Formats: sequence, structure tokens, C-alpha cells
Amino acid sequence: MSLLHEEAGGSPRADGGRERLPAAAVRAYDIRGKAGRDIDAAGARELGLSYANAAVERGLRRIGVARDGRLSSPELEAAVVEGLVAGGMQVVRLGMGPTPKLTYGVRKLGLDGGVMVTASHNPPDENGFKLLLGAERVSGERLRMLVETPGPARRHGSVREATITDAYIDRLIEAAGAMKPMRVAWDAGSGATGPSVRDLAARLPGDHALLNCEVDGRFPAHHADPAVIENLQQLREAVTDGGCDLGIAFDGDGDRIGVVDDEGEVICADQLLLFLAGDLLGEFPGATVVGDVKCSRLLFEGVEALGGRPVLAPSGYVRVREVMKREGAFLAGELSGHIFYGDKWDGTDDALYVAMRLLCALSRSGQRLSDFRKALPKTLTTPELRVPCPEPVRQRIVPEIATRLRGSNAKVETIDGVRVTTADGWWLLRTSGTEPKLTCRCEAENEVGLVRLKANLTDQLRLSGVPAGVLAALD
Repeated sequence: MSLLHEEAGGSPRADGGRERLPAAAVRAYDIRGKAGRDIDAAGARELGLSYANAAVERGLRRIGVARDGRLSSPELEAAVVEGLVAGGMQVVRLGMGPTPKLTYGVRKLGLDGGVMVTASHNPPDENGFKLLLGAERVSGERLRMLVETPGPARRHGSVREATITDAYIDRLIEAAGAMKPMRVAWDAGSGATGPSVRDLAARLPGDHALLNCEVDGRFPAHHADPAVIENLQQLREAVTDGGCDLGIAFDGDGDRIGVVDDEGEVICADQLLLFLAGDLLGEFPGATVVGDVKCSRLLFEGVEALGGRPVLAPSGYVRVREVMKREGAFLAGELSGHIFYGDKWDGTDDALYVAMRLLCALSRSGQRLSDFRKALPKTLTTPELRVPCPEPVRQRIVPEIATRLRGSNAKVETIDGVRVTTADGWWLLRTSGTEPKLTCRCEAENEVGLVRLKANLTDQLRLSGVPAGVLAALD
């Protein structure tokens, strides 16, 4: 650790005139909104004070702070640090980098928590915060209460800077120890992983093509969201044009991964999870693997066929990680690209670490990723469909449909929304946590089955009073 400077801080301040972050910016797992409108320096400072208050109540003081590469992040990082110091925290500034580097830094330095300034994969003009208090992400009602509870100014706060990048990269290189030389294309999406990807590529065996590794908060090449296939087009072309073994992409703050195989085809996150599970189960026979409710049945059936124990989890990376910890799973993930390792990486959704494990798994497998993809049973799936649905209909509709279907021959699971499995396949209906919509997904073995599943879902929505015009999204 290299300490650059240390300052004293924490002068008292009057409570009057405080500007808090708007309630609409407080999401299920983090805080996000339009920079300068919803998320500004005044609100960031008050968040620092509120976080400090929650930390003091738990006897916590040493807090790490980092930021992504968005244009508004330096100002917001400085403001939240000011609030933390004013609230009596001993702040360690870790600079710019991916969210997983902050999490690693909290572990490495033995800190009590962390604040990450990021809006993840959101548009360039947005920003926000991810909070770690103790060893847990602050989410749900705890997050809302933290933001809404004012924090008093205290004395004895301080701030210093630390450099953990070299230690983080060393640890990732150690995880890649079993990798054979390969040709790999990397797309950092102009996000915060760029410098780390450059450092890794320089030390990994093989040939490496680097795309968009200069951090640019405008995201000029494409949106930094690898869950959207259009955002992987540049990577797909780089793989096929360069004869690469695979391509790897990251979101804006480096906690989600996207993968392209050697033929330029996208490997969906649930397919990737199954490939990684095959490697993991070779080392840990019978291990538990967790997937969220949006994942294909091929994941759960595939894990079982490999001798593992598949577990279904609610969607949302915080909830997937909670199930992972509860079940003692060594691997977990969700369709959005959050993947967690619990055997050697403390259950953190670190996409750079997942990339290292993927390279090792592919090296050990003796096959190409395209071979794995082609060997999977063929299914037809819809994208995640979003059906507009006004309140209060939206809140009653999912439990109503679940109750109606319990007497049918279908298998009905209600761990998160309602997932209905029939002879044709399965369909999922959930209430969106971020907008007034219902989200749906269907998967079948053939076109006829997919038509029947969509018709069944549409019928259930119609029986619950969803207007016919709204159901056009399912056609």
C-alpha cells in the first residue's frame, strides 16, 4: 500500500438547509439518477453523513471510497468523502477503478465498509452510489432508511489515499495461473475496467486485442452493457476478424461480464454459468450452483447432469448472493451477467476474476467455446419482455395468477414472481422493481411449444384484467 497524503477533517455543521437525495433515486440495490438533477454534490455530501451515522451505530469507522470513470464521478466522490469525514469516518480513497477493486480493497486493507461512486451500465449522464457496510451490500429497506436518516457532524474524521491496484492485479494473475496461451479480444467499453484490462493483458500468456480500454465517461464506442447483444457487435467482429479463441466484455463498473465464442456467437450468461459449473464440479463434486429465475432450464438440468446441486434464486444480484451464502454454493449467477465465486473469491461479483476463471476453465476443457455452445440442447427463448401495467393492477397480478395456477398440472414456483413449467417449457412473470411494468420470459423446445407458452401467459394476464392492447408486446 502506498499512502500519498493524509488530512484531518470533520468540522461540525448546522443541520439547516440540507439537500437529500430524492427517493426516486434510491433503487433496490443502489442509488442512481440523473447527474446534476437527482445526484449532485450536496446530496452526495449528505449521503456521506448518513452513511457515517449508520456506520457509527455499528461501531465501524474505516471506510474505502472509489469511483468509476464517469465525467461527474470526481466531483461526487469528493463530496461523499467530505460528508464521510464530517461524520467522523476514517476514509481511505482508492481512486478510479471497477467496483470489484473497491470490494477487494476493503478486504485487503481490513476496512469496515465502502462507498462506490458509479451508475454501473446506465447512460453517461447518470450516476449514483453502491454501498458496502461491514461485509454486506446495503440494499432494500436498509438502503432507503440509511438515505432518509440524517447524520450529525462529528469530530475526528480523516482521509488518506491508498494504492491497491498492483495487489489486485497480482491476485487476478494468480487466479489465471492455469491459463494456456490464447488469442483473446477484450472490450472494456470505455468503462472503469480499462486500465486493469490493459495491465492483465500485458501479463497473461497469448495474444490480446484491446478494445475501448481508454476510460471515457461519454462511452463513445457503445453503451457499456454486455447484456445487450448490440453492444457486443464490435467485440464479435474483433473475434472473427482476429481469429480469437474468445472475446470478453465488461459493463461500466466491472461487476458484469459478457462473452463471445470463437465463432463470434454470444454465450448467454446462463450458458456461461453452466460452462463454469462443469469446470468447478470437476474440482468439487456435488457442489451447489445457484441461478436466478430468468436462467434457462438447461442450466439447472445441466448442473444436475454434471452431478451438482442446482438451486433457483430470485433475480437481482444481491438476492442471488444471499442465496449463494445461505446454500453454501461455490458458484452463482444471474442472466444479467453478475457471476459469483464462493470457493476462492469471497462471493464477490467480480467480472475480471470471472474472466480469469473462464480462461482457466477453457484451457482445462480442451475444447472451443463454440463446441460447448453447439452441444447444448436447442431451445427457443424470448428476450425479457416488458409489459406496461398500471398500479394497482401491477401489484396484485402476479400473486393472483400464481394462486389460480396452483390447481393446474403445471409446476408453479413463486420464489420471485411466478415461474410456470409445463410439458412445453416454462414462462416467467415478475413485477419490475424499477418501472411500472411486468417482465416476462418464455423458453420452449420448439416453435409450437413457444406459441403455446406465450398463449398461456397471455390468457393468464387477460384473466387478471390486463388490457388487450397492452398484451401486444407478447405477440
